[in-house]
Amino acid sequence: MSGMHGPVALGSRLDRLPLGSFHHRLVFALAGMILFEWVEINAFAFVAPTLREQWGMSLSTMALIIGISQLGAFGGGVLGGYLADRCGRRRTMLVSVTVYCVGSALCVVVQTPWQLIAARFTAHLGAQAMAVVAIVVLIEFVPAAARGRLQTWKVAIGALGIPIAAWTGYLVVPHWTWGWRLVLGLGLFGAVFAYLVHRWVPESPRWLLSRGETARAEEIVRSIERSCGVEPPEAVKEAADATGPERHPASSRVRFAELLAPPNRRRFAVVATMWVAGLFAYSAFNTWTPTFLSESGLDLDDTLLLSAALATAAPVGAVLAVPLIDRWDRRRTQLGLGVLLAVTLLLFGLVRSPVPVLVLGCLVSLLFQASVPFLQVYSAEVFPTRVRALGSGVANAMSRIFNFGAPLLVAAVFSGLGYTAVFAMLAVIGLIGGTVAVLFGPRTTGLSLEAAATTDTPDAPPTTATPKENVLP
Repeated sequence: MSGMHGPVALGSRLDRLPLGSFHHRLVFALAGMILFEWVEINAFAFVAPTLREQWGMSLSTMALIIGISQLGAFGGGVLGGYLADRCGRRRTMLVSVTVYCVGSALCVVVQTPWQLIAARFTAHLGAQAMAVVAIVVLIEFVPAAARGRLQTWKVAIGALGIPIAAWTGYLVVPHWTWGWRLVLGLGLFGAVFAYLVHRWVPESPRWLLSRGETARAEEIVRSIERSCGVEPPEAVKEAADATGPERHPASSRVRFAELLAPPNRRRFAVVATMWVAGLFAYSAFNTWTPTFLSESGLDLDDTLLLSAALATAAPVGAVLAVPLIDRWDRRRTQLGLGVLLAVTLLLFGLVRSPVPVLVLGCLVSLLFQASVPFLQVYSAEVFPTRVRALGSGVANAMSRIFNFGAPLLVAAVFSGLGYTAVFAMLAVIGLIGGTVAVLFGPRTTGLSLEAAATTDTPDAPPTTATPKENVLP
């Protein structure tokens, strides 16, 4: 009977569960942390014009601040992914939140650009580590048929952090010289949701099984089943009782080289390409647009108002992905969104007056945010549990390394070729991720995590179905 404790059997039990209070609490707690992580990541874009005026910073200094922040995010992606696979999802997530809250607190008291660079590095280090683990934690707990949808709701709630940062910047920054400090310190509120994670979220049973901790994994799954109104199968109960508290020997140490060995190598290359291309375009648009609008002649108040309006569209875009992400092949849907995004970016780069900028900018923000859940879910579900966080985290981190130089490239293109050329470049880059996923990535939609991690054919049909009653309306 002990065979019923295997990863497929345990995973199928999690996949068959109806959505219950456990899943709702999980999404709420993780989304709250992500909300303030996104406040932290996006805050600098909305205070940059004011900082440039107060401190007399050049565009190159601003680019350095953004680039060093991306370097911190690189470290967070690698460390967060490695530690989550090595030490556990829950512990790594809580430590990560602590680090990014410390960084946010330091941002409030900095006095020089170099101090701000150090504080932003620390904040991004912790924020990115936490974000990587949060993606993995959610997909390892929820049913396969709702995996994309719940991840999308987490992103939608988290994306509220963008308008929170933007509107706080608009209402506070122009009126008080210290207003930018308040905006950069908003990430501290993430500690509240870290406490909820500590209270509500157990260790991932799938991770525990990968480490040989069968009895503990079984205990957690049984607790989740009961919270959803489902009694554990009697045979599994007996097997759990027979197993007792024995801890099985842990598997060998997780190694980075595993990502470069078959079958993970192609998956890692696809996911890394998706992250690099997607995050380059997304970060460049969100970080630089307020400054570009200001440099193009709009005054500070109009720039901040337009930026806040664009940011407000972000969570709406994520909500638009809810009915799409589990219905059709994620790769092809993301490519379709990429085509629409490229066209809209090209048009955005051709306009200057406030109304067209507002309309097209909102569409760009909607499409960017609608693409984020597809990238997050896909980048984690293609890897086996043993290296899931590492693979997703390192791929994400690679995008940060490229983004370390991206601000300098964007600034150079803007200075040399102008406003329109920047958005033409972003349009081309935005198409790369979806194209690579369709051509080389495995299909994952509708598969259990165990099946998704072993499917090698890009267009293989789903082999593991989740009961239809588990599908969210």
